[in-house]
Amino acid sequence: MPLLQPPSPLAPPRRRESPFWPIVAAGAAGLVAIGALAALQRVDAAGAVAALIFVAAATALVLIQADRRAEADAEALAPERDRASGEAPPYAALINALPDPILVVSAAEPDDLTGRRYVFANSAARTLFRIERSEGVLVSVLRDPQLLETVDEALFAARDGESVYETGGVQSRVLRAIVRPMGLSLDGSHLALVSFRDETELRQVERTRADFLANASHELRTPLASLSGFIETLRGHARSDPGAQERFLTIMQAQAERMRRLIDDLMSLSRIELNEHIAPSQAVELADAVADVMDAVGPIAREKGVKLEVSGPPADAAPVTGDRDQIVQVIQNLVDNALKYSAPGGTVRVAIEAGRTAEAAAAGVRPEASRLSLLTPDHTGETYGVVRVTDQGPGIAREHLPRLTERFYRVEGQKSGERLGTGLGLAIVKHIVNRHRGGLAVESALGAGTTFTAYLPERVAAAAPAAGDRRETVIKM
Repeated sequence: MPLLQPPSPLAPPRRRESPFWPIVAAGAAGLVAIGALAALQRVDAAGAVAALIFVAAATALVLIQADRRAEADAEALAPERDRASGEAPPYAALINALPDPILVVSAAEPDDLTGRRYVFANSAARTLFRIERSEGVLVSVLRDPQLLETVDEALFAARDGESVYETGGVQSRVLRAIVRPMGLSLDGSHLALVSFRDETELRQVERTRADFLANASHELRTPLASLSGFIETLRGHARSDPGAQERFLTIMQAQAERMRRLIDDLMSLSRIELNEHIAPSQAVELADAVADVMDAVGPIAREKGVKLEVSGPPADAAPVTGDRDQIVQVIQNLVDNALKYSAPGGTVRVAIEAGRTAEAAAAGVRPEASRLSLLTPDHTGETYGVVRVTDQGPGIAREHLPRLTERFYRVEGQKSGERLGTGLGLAIVKHIVNRHRGGLAVESALGAGTTFTAYLPERVAAAAPAAGDRRETVIKM
């Protein structure tokens, strides 16, 4: 394999070698020549001895001078060597500026599995793999067997390779890893370059399209069949029956409205999933978002005879990072769900909290209820703004809690009557909260209602509000 032209990240600049062997060889050749002439009696013995002494002295002087020059060169290179051993290679700034994650991998022996190390990681790679150092053990960063095998082929077989790599965690990303051999470093280690290309959006588009077609075809089949049956009836024996016409047309209108809601929710869910890997960056005040939702659902609550109560810290005390429209959609879906399962005379409570850790936000507030975390954020060192929505409905049995955010899932016994819905509301909530790098939890007790908790990263860390700082707004119906 050819040696790398640029210096290895692991090897400092080498000392310039002194030309000792050519000088010694020339001196030895001179001595041999003089000895040969003396043997052939071309010169007398005294002249040969004098010539030998002269050649030996000249060779020694040249050697001493060459050694001094080599020492001077080494001293001149010492500052550069010390700088290179403590700093990144000269091309590090270039690679750090690239948007794609890049690793340089080094290995000495094929059988030494722990000897495979990444000796350079650019800024994008350190962010992707959440590493602080630019070098370390490779298996601490990459644990995918197929990708590690591709890296081995590049290191020891000098073969190019590609592999699909999917990161773990809640916000999973799909990356195409491209591996190229880089030959040998100056210390003899095998080198390979691993670059990653983000294909999350491409894969998400394909998955979203497939899911949309599958869900739409399945869920639209029932209302379409109902519409077709009523149209056939109206064209048949109900053609001259005004009462039957009015009744059937009302049902048809309800089925058409159900299809419209279903398509709207499916389109909304598809758009959210498409950008789920891109975190929003706006500043949103939770209290303002809750107030907007209360204004929208107030007439519905009055019509049902349900009371709404909002409590929380003072205004502007719970700013979060997010997309305002989507945060409003989360609160709207949770409140709509609570109203849907509340009986007349019941109360829906919306509580806002600030400065909570992820553990405190998901810990729950109802000891008697079954509790489950439906979504847990990957980063748990932040503080969160929290919205809790509590109803006094029939509650949900423990065995149903894990499936609440599945598409079209509805609890048995709650699929008919006036509780109309598409079964996508909580799925939309989960995907929006996931895009915001937040969390979602549920608490429920049969006969005692349900509490949904959504928590989102705060814009600026805020202290937990004191009891005297809380305010409560009650809308009485």
